[in-house]
Amino acid sequence: MSFSLISLSSSSSSIVSRTFPSFFSSETSSPPSSLLTLLRNQSNFSHVASIYRNFGSSSCSFVSSGCSMSAADYVVPRAFSSSFESEFSASGRNSDGESSEVGSGENDEQGAETDDEDQVLIVDEEDVGYSNSDLPQRWDVLGLGQAMVDFSGMVDNEFLERLGLEKGTRKVVNHEERGKVLSAMDGCSYKAAAGGSLSNSLVALARLGGQSIAGPALNVALAGSIGSDPLGGFYRSKLRRANVNFLSAPVKDGTTGTVIVLTTSDAQRTMLAYQGTSSRINYDPCLAEAITKTNILVVEGYLFELPDTVRTISKVCEEARKNGALVAITASDVSCIERHYDDYWEIMANYADIVFANSEEAKAFCHFSSNESPLSATRYLSHFVPLVSVTDGPKGSYIGVKGEAIYIPPSPCTPVDTCGAGDAYASGILYGILRGVSDLKNMGSIASKVASVVVGQQGTRLRVQDAIGLAESFSVHCRNSTFWSDIGSDQISSL
Repeated sequence: MSFSLISLSSSSSSIVSRTFPSFFSSETSSPPSSLLTLLRNQSNFSHVASIYRNFGSSSCSFVSSGCSMSAADYVVPRAFSSSFESEFSASGRNSDGESSEVGSGENDEQGAETDDEDQVLIVDEEDVGYSNSDLPQRWDVLGLGQAMVDFSGMVDNEFLERLGLEKGTRKVVNHEERGKVLSAMDGCSYKAAAGGSLSNSLVALARLGGQSIAGPALNVALAGSIGSDPLGGFYRSKLRRANVNFLSAPVKDGTTGTVIVLTTSDAQRTMLAYQGTSSRINYDPCLAEAITKTNILVVEGYLFELPDTVRTISKVCEEARKNGALVAITASDVSCIERHYDDYWEIMANYADIVFANSEEAKAFCHFSSNESPLSATRYLSHFVPLVSVTDGPKGSYIGVKGEAIYIPPSPCTPVDTCGAGDAYASGILYGILRGVSDLKNMGSIASKVASVVVGQQGTRLRVQDAIGLAESFSVHCRNSTFWSDIGSDQISSL
């Protein structure tokens, strides 16, 4: 059976609906504002109070999916519980693309220019800042994420043992520990890159939408925290060259965060994160202004590890919703979800329209065991979040809406490097939404194809020429898709 967002919508709203102003105009590249109507107002999940009432009984039945679950078998997120009681009165991963080879001078991204100055991390002053005249009137997508420079290199097991590092783990280190590791890497060939899971997605999206194919060119930006050091300038410069605008001003006397990625011959990655200034993101005037002209806000899940930043996330999401933006959350990491489960759900309960997760992350959100299927997790999450995207590696992926989920088969490819596949998949979903694709199967196919191209190359960034080719091939999906303006007619059916 083929599903579309229209067939999965309901002609009747639930008890309380999320409201929004209409922000789309003929000058933007986004689909009509009924996209928001679909995701928020015309569905049984547009407010979770009605779902909560079902959870209050010994068993709950979700009409939209026809499934019956015992409340004892499933955990209701605490955020929903507290909100219901108060009647809602309160409110990369390593990146190898766009990289610089330190020592060898090579660039591992085919089709990208080689910037000699990047090898010594020198940035031209013109790359550091923007004037208001340089910026577009609206942002199609604004990301809120960690701004980290990645240093990645190949090491052997003896190297890890000598430094007392456990292979395959991710660890937060202090300034001294970072210096010790970098000193040990002295003389080795390693790459420096503007890294991060969210930046991978935004660069891919900017490249997919960089040409006026199936719509106007997309405007993409990222807000975060960088220091006033050379690494901060390097980070901003590299994103700008990839058509992603980094909006936040550098923190005076701050230090830019870094991730050291040590890869052994068995492809195991040991990651050491030094958060630096990236451990705090403030709701400053620049971010406040950007939110008022954003169509989709994407929040990186790694930010939930930073206590001070959780308050900023809540404020940004609240303002985004007031200004009519869609809010998307990336899961980022299972251990992060486990440590900050309530914080995630507090944001998801009140603001999230879209959640991106892999199968293990989706199960963590649901408190499902590893034996549960990703299909079950997708269905379960979609009772709480309007649109759920769950990837399952080489097995494919799922898109969930209103308690139903459709399977998206993987796009054929010869795997070379699977790191960054989920980031690429998310960019495909965002691209489909912004280009007005309403058929879930088509949207999933677009995302799957983008992911397969990245998996079939070395490095996590979608290359420029590949992105142009993909956008041209996707244009038929956009032209033939049933558009959002049809929503609200008498033809809307409910499952």
